[in-house]
Amino acid sequence: MKGVNLIRELKHHLPFSILSVCFALMTMGVLNFITSAIKIEDTSGPSIFLFHIFHPIHLLFSAIATTAMFWQNEKNFFKAILIGFAGSVVVCGASDIIIPYISGLLLGVQMHFHICIVEHPSIILPFVILGIIAGFFAPGTLEKHEGVIFSHSLHVFTSSMASILYLIGYGLNDWIGRIGVVLVYTVIAVIIPCCTSDIVFPLVLVDKERKIQHPVDSFSKH
Repeated sequence: MKGVNLIRELKHHLPFSILSVCFALMTMGVLNFITSAIKIEDTSGPSIFLFHIFHPIHLLFSAIATTAMFWQNEKNFFKAILIGFAGSVVVCGASDIIIPYISGLLLGVQMHFHICIVEHPSIILPFVILGIIAGFFAPGTLEKHEGVIFSHSLHVFTSSMASILYLIGYGLNDWIGRIGVVLVYTVIAVIIPCCTSDIVFPLVLVDKERKIQHPVDSFSKH
């Protein structure tokens, strides 16, 4: 795989992922405290509501990053659109939906399988389309190191929130008692798909004869 080392990328992104997941868990803890204070016993309703905010925003961030990464390395307009769409909807769909769903089943919870783009395309598609459009204008900003760190941290936090909200909203109500396992499952749900969608997926599909420019490598040199 030219220019891409998956193990290296996972090692680089692991600290961001753990910190972002922990911050997401603290955020969910505060929200859980608030719902308990106002005597909302069933937290699945608020969690599902918030999932339908964080999930499409996560796809928007992913569409920007995936499209920009590909467009920076190969100027193929229609291919960039397809890669931006697949990288956000399919790969990040695994992060927000598939892995949390499987995690819930492994915890012995009866999970409800909900694919948002199938059941609510009017919610998802505007975010994905806007993300792809923005991705064509973003490659220049990828070379700004501070922008890389900020955008990736925000992306991973949003992904963490979406994964946790799906897990809680569609099955796992007593998540605080299993917070350690939730932490591990969420880190897995975040790091592999996010790293894949943002970097590995678009670069694998770049024309092999073109030089790959990697913002993370550029950052590490300074």
